[in-house]
Amino acid sequence: MIKRNQLLGLIAGVLSVSALQAQKVNFTEFDLDNGLHVILHQDKSAPVVAVSVMYHVGSKNEDTGRTGFAHFFEHLLFEGTDNIKRGEFMKVVSANGGQNNANTSQDRTFYYEVFPSNQLELGLWLESERMMHPVINEIGVKTQNEVVKEEKRLRIDNQPYGQFAGEIFKRLFVNHPYHWQPIGSMEDLDAAKLEEFKNFFKKYYIPNNAVLTIAGDLDVEKTRTLVTQYFSDVPKGATIQYAKQEETPMTKAIIDTAYDANIQIPAIMTAYRVPGFTSKDARVMGLISQILSQGASSKLYKKMVDEKKNALQVGALNYSLEDYGAYITYALPNNNTPLNTLLKDVDEEIALLQKNLISTTDYQKLINQFENSYVTTNSRVLGVAENLANGYTFYNKNTGNINNQLAEIKSITREDIREAAKKYLDVNKRVVLYYLPASK
Repeated sequence: MIKRNQLLGLIAGVLSVSALQAQKVNFTEFDLDNGLHVILHQDKSAPVVAVSVMYHVGSKNEDTGRTGFAHFFEHLLFEGTDNIKRGEFMKVVSANGGQNNANTSQDRTFYYEVFPSNQLELGLWLESERMMHPVINEIGVKTQNEVVKEEKRLRIDNQPYGQFAGEIFKRLFVNHPYHWQPIGSMEDLDAAKLEEFKNFFKKYYIPNNAVLTIAGDLDVEKTRTLVTQYFSDVPKGATIQYAKQEETPMTKAIIDTAYDANIQIPAIMTAYRVPGFTSKDARVMGLISQILSQGASSKLYKKMVDEKKNALQVGALNYSLEDYGAYITYALPNNNTPLNTLLKDVDEEIALLQKNLISTTDYQKLINQFENSYVTTNSRVLGVAENLANGYTFYNKNTGNINNQLAEIKSITREDIREAAKKYLDVNKRVVLYYLPASK
């Protein structure tokens, strides 16, 4: 006879499998002769469609002395093409009821448009123009150079705590290009010649280094025909050879100070080098950041903001990238609490994770939070498009990774969390940064 608890367990298991099946993202994928990988996802729930292109190029592909190129092209490739007048790209999008944008990380550049589904062909034409016919000239370079400089002033130079990521990464990474941030150096961009920009485009913005993902209200066969029509003539580029630059393992803490003229309240920060985001351990570290600082009931917030009231803000995040990641904690003092007191409190909570298993209640809360985030992301056509592109680009051409994510998180045990905390959050293998106000 099956006992009540066993029956409940069986029912929960069946419901869990059903949930996974209900959340499955179906897709069709194929390659053009020029190497462009194409992914199509049909979703008839709303009359919208997302057209996106992910290029496997980010700031880590830049050379020392020529940093900022990948982020620069995020801007430059909106300048215009042989068939789109300068400054008209975004006007065409908005005039046809669409939205568009782009973003650049250390590892990839992502362009997209979201249109009413009857403008799918327009989206394909725009991205094919960007890939095949961009105008890269002195006028565009000079214009976007000023745009990037203004962005750096607003988002980094004059933003409170805006330079903290750069300060951490340049200490945590010595050999790897993660040493610099995607915004790069304005001096490098100023010194670059037009031919260098053209060569960077020719090397990286090629169909065989890209994924075209279309998600939404579409007809698969008609879309396949349109993709072939608009992208098959784009010439294939040379195969890109990329070699990860290895970092020497840290054996001693780096303790340093950085100054920011835009702040009045200091901060204490730590950073640990962790594996890249395709590893299981990276997913575990993401869960650890949720335990420590996601929401008002998280360990650090409850202890330091609610109970002791010695912190105005406190947090932990797994800054996850392809080759490595940076696990970062930070705290801002309340009532002139010494920074070392905040550091001690954070370290105590990490030590508890290293010593004890989290409760089953906290564990289930983690899984629920991830499942909610997963479902929310995949409820939007743009979220699905980016998630599908990520799978192919970063997970060894495994587009279906989108359907494995939830099961992979659920496979992580409380023991995995404790062991990862022990392995990676070692006080002898971190950067400790005192981030202090500076006079103007």
